[in-house]
Amino acid sequence: MIKRFINSFGTTMYVQIWEKRIKVTNIETGKIYDEAPLVAIETVNKDKKAVNAVGNKAALLMGKNIEVINPFSHPRVLFSDFHVAEKLLQHIFKLLTGGKIFILAPAVVIHPMEKTEGGLTLIEERAFRELALGAGARDVVIYQGSPLPIHGFNYEAIKAMDKESTINRGSSF
Repeated sequence: MIKRFINSFGTTMYVQIWEKRIKVTNIETGKIYDEAPLVAIETVNKDKKAVNAVGNKAALLMGKNIEVINPFSHPRVLFSDFHVAEKLLQHIFKLLTGGKIFILAPAVVIHPMEKTEGGLTLIEERAFRELALGAGARDVVIYQGSPLPIHGFNYEAIKAMDKESTINRGSSF
């Protein structure tokens, strides 16, 4: 009961992922981040690396000490670099929440938009779930299907659909 009350004040992020695009919508504010899923990583010294830029700005920075990585580019699956993807989502969440110092962690719907033929494996689902949690989410739903409408977006209904599909798919434990 208390958890539900506290969560009602948090925001909801709808994350759509393609290999060459990431679109994140803050459901409450309507703010949208829609750019290439790129992260420019600068090598400060041999032991330290830092995120220099993300998105379309990152594509412009490739140079001597800067490597540009797309964490969602792989020939077989829609996930290639967990750590870089987590940094990318952290940055996007911060942008869409206005960079406030104190915010409640968002509820997140992760929606892989391609490379899902035959459905996601349990390993892929877990990787996407842990990606969102590591980026600061308080709760995560992995959604597969047609794009969700932003108007009338109902996180609890999407979460209930996710639980039902998990039950129907059957789990060993």
